[in-house]
Amino acid sequence: MGFFSSLLGGGNAATLQQAKAWVQAGATLLDVRTPGEFGNGHLPGARNIPLQTLPASLKQVGKKGDKVVVYCQSGGRSAQARALLESKGFEVTDLGPMSAWR
Repeated sequence: MGFFSSLLGGGNAATLQQAKAWVQAGATLLDVRTPGEFGNGHLPGARNIPLQTLPASLKQVGKKGDKVVVYCQSGGRSAQARALLESKGFEVTDLGPMSAWR
């Protein structure tokens, strides 16, 4: 994994395997990009809650203790979302960039 990938979260095989296992088991797959970015393509089954609206939309994500897989375009917003969600009691895997899902 590259230097910037490690800073931004996600991007490694273990994270990808965990993310896929969580989603298969029913975890929320959360895309924190803008609605326009989401409309131009997203992972199957993903829910779109933009990072800027996430603090006010936590009930749409789930409840404390729920598992969430979060991603964005490059990994920066998903890292911020992970920090917020973890601080609210969610269990989070940060996929990082959407392109890591392969």
